[in-house]
Amino acid sequence: MMAVSLAHYLTVSAILLVLGVFGIFLNRKNVIVILMSVELMLLAVNLNLVAFSAALNDLTGQVFTMFILTVAAAEAAIGLAIVVIYFRNRGTIEVEDISTLKG
Repeated sequence: MMAVSLAHYLTVSAILLVLGVFGIFLNRKNVIVILMSVELMLLAVNLNLVAFSAALNDLTGQVFTMFILTVAAAEAAIGLAIVVIYFRNRGTIEVEDISTLKG
């Protein structure tokens, strides 16, 4: 049986990061997709931190991961609430329409 090594975790993390970057740069029209892409990039960072933490037998990476997950959950909740309120007021969540909020 083949064991899962650090390289496997880093490969999955790199794939998640690339998907997140492509989601942001290729689809600039939908705010929900942009928020999900940011979450994918944060998950890639968390996977790197946990993988290196386990490989080095140090818990620091896992502690940082818990802080990042807390901030990511708050960002997702607040961002989604803002998008829902904006959709109720304007009827759309297109990024071009949101730029009209500039003061």
